[in-house]
Amino acid sequence: MKIFVTGATGYIGGSLAQRLIADGHEVSGLVRSAARAEEARARGIEPVLGCLDDGAVLAGAARAAEAVIDAASADHPASTETLLAALAGGGKTLLRTSGTSIVGSRAGGRRVDDVFDEDTPFTPSPGRAVRVALDRKVRAAKGLRGVVVCPSLIYGRGRGVNPQSIQVPWLIALARKHGRPRHIGPGENLWSNVHIDDLIDLYLLALDKAPAGAFYFAENGENSMREVAAAIGRMLGQGSRTEPMTVEEAAAEWGEGPANDTMGSNSRVRARRARDELGWAPKAPSLLEEIERGRTA
Repeated sequence: MKIFVTGATGYIGGSLAQRLIADGHEVSGLVRSAARAEEARARGIEPVLGCLDDGAVLAGAARAAEAVIDAASADHPASTETLLAALAGGGKTLLRTSGTSIVGSRAGGRRVDDVFDEDTPFTPSPGRAVRVALDRKVRAAKGLRGVVVCPSLIYGRGRGVNPQSIQVPWLIALARKHGRPRHIGPGENLWSNVHIDDLIDLYLLALDKAPAGAFYFAENGENSMREVAAAIGRMLGQGSRTEPMTVEEAAAEWGEGPANDTMGSNSRVRARRARDELGWAPKAPSLLEEIERGRTA
């Protein structure tokens, strides 16, 4: 199958591209520079030079493919609209990447007990309203098979050009900078998590057999940020004792949005539909195991 991947040199998209190529698919990928184009070509990806705002480039690549996997940005309305318009009426597949911060709760590092599966009603925070609207638009699209995969915190080494995720490497860098593992507030806030290899398995199952309009959370367990920080401390030889920091300190490190909506929030989901409908069976080592093995640095 000819598959066009946005974010083909990123963490998720790059890992997807490598797996698709290994499975015999022909993969093209959106890249933003000549240097990235060479990196993509070296890994068997046919580069498409452009960015998410290049509507004509994006639409042409989508029309030339049999399926599109959008793994570049969950918060870019123009590119989503372009892909929907390019694929409309052709019966092709658009597999969109969202993220479980759509059900997140700003909590300053405190625990919130709300847990969501795919059928749990929720109202997104103002910062995630656009993302949720785009998710719904893809699922409701006519004349194509629109499917949304919604990962939780992703860990593990990627298989593509960029092998690193975001949240855990941020915490590792922070611990190295300060000489001790840190988290926001008490660090009791919980995030569900999923290994990159298990996530890629879910994408391939969804590509193969998900019905139009499907939505799948991706998770295989959950941990508090304090647990994650303690594991990082052990991995770095700093010990398990962690240190709290304020939201303001975290915002100085990562920005106000990431501090509140990612690192200090709760995002607790259960991937019921992925398991029940697609037979998804995650099997990779847990987040804390991977950290202590040094597999996420």
